Amino acid sequence: MDVNVAVLSRDLTWRDRVAHWKARWGMGRMHMSVTPGLYRLGAPDRQAPVFVTANYKLSFDALRANLAGLDAWILVLDTKGVNVWCAAGKGTFGTEELIRRVRQTELAAHVDGRRLILPQLGAPGVAGHLVKEHTGFTVVWGPVEARDILAFMQAGTKATPAMRAKQFPLGERIKVTPIELVQAAKPVALVLLAVALIMLLSGRPFRAYAFLQNVGPILVAVLAGAFLTPILLPWIPFRAFAAKGALVGALCAALMCFALNRPLLGALGWVLLPTALASYLAMNFTGASTFSNPSGVRKELRYAIPAQLVAALAGLLLIVLL
Repeated sequence: MDVNVAVLSRDLTWRDRVAHWKARWGMGRMHMSVTPGLYRLGAPDRQAPVFVTANYKLSFDALRANLAGLDAWILVLDTKGVNVWCAAGKGTFGTEELIRRVRQTELAAHVDGRRLILPQLGAPGVAGHLVKEHTGFTVVWGPVEARDILAFMQAGTKATPAMRAKQFPLGERIKVTPIELVQAAKPVALVLLAVALIMLLSGRPFRAYAFLQNVGPILVAVLAGAFLTPILLPWIPFRAFAAKGALVGALCAALMCFALNRPLLGALGWVLLPTALASYLAMNFTGASTFSNPSGVRKELRYAIPAQLVAALAGLLLIVLL
């Protein structure tokens, strides 16, 4: 065994699972990376398969945990701690890095086979023919999900149509909401503090109900845009995330106004502000879903951001003036 190649365990420890949970909540997310290079899983020989992944720890752990009973080599690319799908779009999970890593690890000296099994979500960043030309290794596209790898290998590296389809089910949608809630919580906390200080300095008695009334639009916007929109995603009309978030935000704001018995004219600002903020927050989920594409996202941003700014400012002015 080559002592220069680290040996991995297939089993995830409690520390791994805690790190995963923390990353979902935005804690230590920028440190969720592993050292790029070549690794052994089990006791691979020279005929063992070579799998390629990103150095984002969740991607790396998902791969090794789903190779139960399989001895393999794992080639980890330097994607700056970014997952395969996003890194492929940014170019860090790409042709040049793959060629560089194959050469740097002297992979050809460790294996007799000349195939690299890559995750399908990395396809936008890798030109297989160039990898073949410069390294002699053929790129084989594996399934979308790591849980299908064993079945893929048992079928002779043949993928079923289901293995090629990227889904965005409820479980995955729930997993991406915590970090958005945490990121939104920071500016929201500052807003809540500012409102509380203004109320205290006004000379009037501080009342919790009045405080909740004043911060209601912000809280409703976060709930609608960062939680309800991704949860209800398949059932909300429209394709654009900005429109989906706006619809959910408007409905939630209208319910809030009804519950607080707001007059019609005064309620307009309370609806516009949450609608704009929820629309903006909902757009953060475009990169995690199968509902959008790069050109569509660029077009959405071009039209949505100005509309959100106008609606937010109009709503804020109406709330202050009325």
